[in-house]
Amino acid sequence: MTAWTDIWTLAELKFGRVLTVSYELLTRGRTLADARGCRLASVVLGTNVARAELEGLISRGADMVYVVDDPRLERFLPQPYAGALQHLVETYHPEVLIAGATTTGRTVMPYLSVRVHAGLTADCTGLEIDPDTGELLQTRPAIGGNIMATIRTPNARPQMATVRPKSAPPARPDPTRTGEIIRVAVPDSMLRSAMRFERFEPDATQEVAIEEAEIVVSGGRGVKRAESFGLVRELAAALGGSVGASRAAVDRGWQPYPRQVGLSGKTVSPKLYVACGISGAIQHLAGMQTSETIVAINSDPDAQIFQVADLGIVADLFEAIPAIVQRLKVESKPGGS
Repeated sequence: MTAWTDIWTLAELKFGRVLTVSYELLTRGRTLADARGCRLASVVLGTNVARAELEGLISRGADMVYVVDDPRLERFLPQPYAGALQHLVETYHPEVLIAGATTTGRTVMPYLSVRVHAGLTADCTGLEIDPDTGELLQTRPAIGGNIMATIRTPNARPQMATVRPKSAPPARPDPTRTGEIIRVAVPDSMLRSAMRFERFEPDATQEVAIEEAEIVVSGGRGVKRAESFGLVRELAAALGGSVGASRAAVDRGWQPYPRQVGLSGKTVSPKLYVACGISGAIQHLAGMQTSETIVAINSDPDAQIFQVADLGIVADLFEAIPAIVQRLKVESKPGGS
């Protein structure tokens, strides 16, 4: 009988550098590995990755780093990535494999789950080890974000999940940690691809994605109509931030879905989050409550949003936002006061 052991995380790279989501996964993975009493490993797929990047994963919690170094892995393509992961899974038999709910994770993990005949829970907000069975408890929003479902896969291995970026803090480096870097050769047949990378063309008109922004200004039902989101955009522009929205605003067509914050939208953790006309339903709070500083503007002094806000402004947003924007413009001028 095959022994499945250890917790694995999938690291992500961009231009040879490890992305922050990889460190967030190590925070999750370290907790799981300690609860399970096993080792934590990180998987790196790429080419000519600097040793310092690999050692950085060890310093942030990994006991081992499995590296597949091949030119065919320089750019993300689903088939060679899934093939490399399949080889690793079938060779080393991890008990748990988690990845970020990013473009990479959401693409390769379903593909891999089919190839290794394992279950996959997507877009998790919570992961725990069941103390009685040792199984992975995978929590995610369900039924449009109205409930939280806990899922387990008792039979198939590895237990696989994707985790929302920004739902955990990045693991901090500890230069005293030591670990093992294991380089693995994958058969050529498993790295073949029916697709090839041609080029990347950035959208010069696209604003910073809300999950990457350091400042997010969101509007909710209290904004009242799509046209009034101009006020939210003005405040975001004055602060140098991105525009977000509650589910209520998105459902009404006032803002597009990519700007939705909450359980059924994006999880954000900016330095500053400004909630304008948002009541503070639990589904929304779950998507932004890890923000460093939260400012809430709402005319209802009993609004739930004030329970998590660092600064609460009880006011009509149609009066408060223009006043704040005007003040910011004055402060930004030379000699402003």
